[in-house]
Amino acid sequence: MLVAGIMVYAGFRSDARKQPVGEVAQAEPSSPPPTLEQPPPLQDWPRWGVTHTQYSADNVQAEVTDQARGLLARVPMLQNQHIMGWGVGNPEPSPGQYAFRDLNRRLQFMASSKSVPIITLCCAPDWMKGGQPGRTDWSKNHTVAPKKRNFDDFAKLAARVARQYPTVKHYMVWNEFKGFWDPGSNRWDAEGYTEMYNKVYTALKKVNKDIKVGGPYIPIESNARKDASEISGAWGTVDQRALDAIEYWIENKKGADFVVVDGASMTNDKGNTPDDFAALGKFGAITTWLRQKTGDLPVWWAEWYVEPENSGWTEDKRTAVQAATMMEFARTGVTTALYWNPQPKDAGDCPGCVWTPDEGREMPMAGLLSGFTRWFPAGVQLAQVASSDARVKVLAQERQAVMVNTADAQVTTTVDGKQVTLRPYEIKWAQRGGA
Repeated sequence: MLVAGIMVYAGFRSDARKQPVGEVAQAEPSSPPPTLEQPPPLQDWPRWGVTHTQYSADNVQAEVTDQARGLLARVPMLQNQHIMGWGVGNPEPSPGQYAFRDLNRRLQFMASSKSVPIITLCCAPDWMKGGQPGRTDWSKNHTVAPKKRNFDDFAKLAARVARQYPTVKHYMVWNEFKGFWDPGSNRWDAEGYTEMYNKVYTALKKVNKDIKVGGPYIPIESNARKDASEISGAWGTVDQRALDAIEYWIENKKGADFVVVDGASMTNDKGNTPDDFAALGKFGAITTWLRQKTGDLPVWWAEWYVEPENSGWTEDKRTAVQAATMMEFARTGVTTALYWNPQPKDAGDCPGCVWTPDEGREMPMAGLLSGFTRWFPAGVQLAQVASSDARVKVLAQERQAVMVNTADAQVTTTVDGKQVTLRPYEIKWAQRGGA
């Protein structure tokens, strides 16, 4: 008997595609790659963007699609999509049998919303991980890495994806070291990941030498307790095992155009410490370390999280902490920061979403992403502008400033020689220099 069940891959950092266990892959007719609009010509790298997850704007009702397209297109930004899961099916269910229908649809939406497209090369078909060709077991797909004997197969798939989408010039290799944890030695298998990365890097560069490739996309966790680590601060101590894995990758990679990581401000044992805003210093400390260790490679944050589970935060506080995080990224020289968009399937509360799932109506994070993309791209020169009250954080460039009140109380402060009053957790934009 065929037993079908629906398995949900849980975890606040993962939004796995829901599929029946042992799903039989449907053969798709071969078709030419989709015609995609070229990314918009931009003077500076946008720095900010979103990652599409299981439910996005391409697989909902048409009116939501149109609304979301308008929100994302009003200021062209980065948009990222994985090749398997997170809204798309198995791209190669059996060796040599490619199935790009879902990925085509997602990339077409990204192009229609004026994206600068990015692809994350994760995850891998079951047959590369010891599974049965022609079947996809979604219950564990996102926790298993390809077998070493199949690293060449995964690199071949990466090259096939690159040929399918010639407008995509940026690739992240794998996601959060999934399947590369070695329980025997209680550490990350940096050797295995780096071997796979090098094969993918070589394959992509053969397709087009102008393709930009980055890794290791490892999660960097921290604890409030004082452990031995190269990076620590008032916000806690970084798990040294992640840093060791990054250093191995740095020393043994064939090449890289950027270094990519992800992480949360929260510690594993105490949440945000010493408080929700001061905890954001972790992002800056790690970014500085990465730039030093890599010889100033561009630093990418593929995912970043700031809200503890069951926080009870209001949308105002949530957006204020997100804005303060983006300020930290800009100040410390982060090149790319991608927001993991938590769109749900059904209507209802949607904390942190970019648009409402039922109407496509703008949520506060949409305005934050558009504002930072417009005024604080990677090439912008920051201006030194301070607030007379430390509870109000300020980020400024020649023509624009953004302020965020980190207090749950009204604050009056002086910024740029002007007195300004902000409501609790309010974010306020202000022109400078006749902008």
